[in-house]
Amino acid sequence: MKMEMLIEELQEVVDGAFTLPLSGGKTVVNTERLKEIIEEMRANIPQEIRQAKNIVADRTNIMAKAKKEAEEIVQTAEARAKEMTDRHEITRNAQNTADEILKKANDESEKIRSAANSYIESIMKKADEGLSANLAQLQKTRQSLLALQNKSQQKRASSKK
Repeated sequence: MKMEMLIEELQEVVDGAFTLPLSGGKTVVNTERLKEIIEEMRANIPQEIRQAKNIVADRTNIMAKAKKEAEEIVQTAEARAKEMTDRHEITRNAQNTADEILKKANDESEKIRSAANSYIESIMKKADEGLSANLAQLQKTRQSLLALQNKSQQKRASSKK
């Protein structure tokens, strides 16, 4: 179950709490269900962390692949340039062609690297935003629970006087 759904369930349990009549404002909450939801949240946090690690691993693989492709392009360009320089009459053309191929290879490598970085940054930003939102919602829910407890304790204390 996703964290957002668990937080929604947690909120529903809190919203579904009711005040006992003649109890001085004590609120009844299904503590077993709260505990179950919290355990599910604990189980899901590592899953989302694993997903973030997989994203980082994917980024590393994309970068390695881009580097390998760039090296292959450079090697191809160097081999072609060497062949061309062996022919005296077209040495100058060969050098120009090799330079162009090398520039294209470097440009293509940079484009791939840039696209991979942008893609990974986007995914990591979404993961970060999702985790931040989940944490903020969890903190808000916790504060709500604490406020309910404090309110109940205050009512109890004032009813004893």
